[in-house]
Amino acid sequence: MRLDSLKTAPDRAGRYWAAFEDGTKMGLYRQTVEDFGLYSGKDLSPEEMERLKTAAGRMSAKMRAVRIVSAASVSRRDLEDRLVRKGEDPLQAREAVQWMEDLRLVDDRATAEQVVQSCVSKGYGLARARQALYEKRIPREYWEKALENYPDQTERIEAFLRSRLDPDSDEKQIRRAVDALIRRGHSYSAVKRVLASLSFDTEDFLEE
Repeated sequence: MRLDSLKTAPDRAGRYWAAFEDGTKMGLYRQTVEDFGLYSGKDLSPEEMERLKTAAGRMSAKMRAVRIVSAASVSRRDLEDRLVRKGEDPLQAREAVQWMEDLRLVDDRATAEQVVQSCVSKGYGLARARQALYEKRIPREYWEKALENYPDQTERIEAFLRSRLDPDSDEKQIRRAVDALIRRGHSYSAVKRVLASLSFDTEDFLEE
């Protein structure tokens, strides 16, 4: 198979585009180009083409994994699923994740701690932090350690209520504020205690 053309400059993703005589096009990273000694006009045997396709797929999965991890904290399982959804071969996606883990660029324990810290900084309650760990597909074996020192959120709840309510707020306004705090992961009992401390009437509120 003849390589008809090979771009001399990479695209924004760092790929050098190669076009073959049968119309096949591949986005190749520099390492793959150099490993196979590619240049315009080079002829590749069927076996070399298969090796090239495999190598290109593996490198594509690795580079995509790096971009995903650079943009957000992800778990091993989440990263693998994202790679497959983006079109990477499942086996090559798994190999890329293992490669990232070997380089310590993916660490479920560290990711769990980062997720929890993010929830704390946003003023979320414990329930929302647990939900975030679930959504990030963090193995449950790391949850307890990450959540064990979750700070008391009373001050955050009070600040939120003070920003939404005043002494003239009616029941409808109070319930809207309470619902907003529940959505942020705070427990109903904690919210009710703070409401009472601020002298809001909670007699008509149902218990959990």
